[in-house]
Amino acid sequence: MVRFVPFLVIVLLGILLAVGLGRSSTKSDIPSPLIGKSIPEFTLPLLTDESVQLDREQLLGQPFLLNVWASWCVTCRYEHPVIEELSASGKLRVVGLNYRDAREDALRWLDQFGNPYDVIIADRDGRVSIDFGVYAAPESFLVDANGTILFKQIGALTPEIIEAEILPRLAQGNQPGGEQPGGKQP
Repeated sequence: MVRFVPFLVIVLLGILLAVGLGRSSTKSDIPSPLIGKSIPEFTLPLLTDESVQLDREQLLGQPFLLNVWASWCVTCRYEHPVIEELSASGKLRVVGLNYRDAREDALRWLDQFGNPYDVIIADRDGRVSIDFGVYAAPESFLVDANGTILFKQIGALTPEIIEAEILPRLAQGNQPGGEQPGGKQP
């Protein structure tokens, strides 16, 4: 009987692990206090031309997905084809936020894997990312035309998350206190 105790403990731990994994979902389980609030104020340089600054106001006017990524982020590499597909669909403007990355590394990464972003801002020191409540790359924020955050995804986006979480919010115009965004870019 004593010989079976370690086996029984391993089986019980396996069951606990399976239950824990089964309870997680494709949605982010960490709530964001920014949902329903405006994106933070910022001014950051463009990744492709550091002499040009972009601020919060310049992003407003149509909905967009803010995708936080970095060349050193392994998961970002797996997410990249999903971002490319979303961008190519024309359903939503995709803005890149390059997070705590060396400019040369980020540009080399884009040369290698492609650039699906409408524009990319560079957050070298991560201060703006902290204002967004970013834990780590990749993270994505669905933002309406008025700058209100509608949805936050921690971790890689998948086609399932885009279909279940992002596109329905665009179609419904799910904006707290705002106007309909129109859904598609002209």
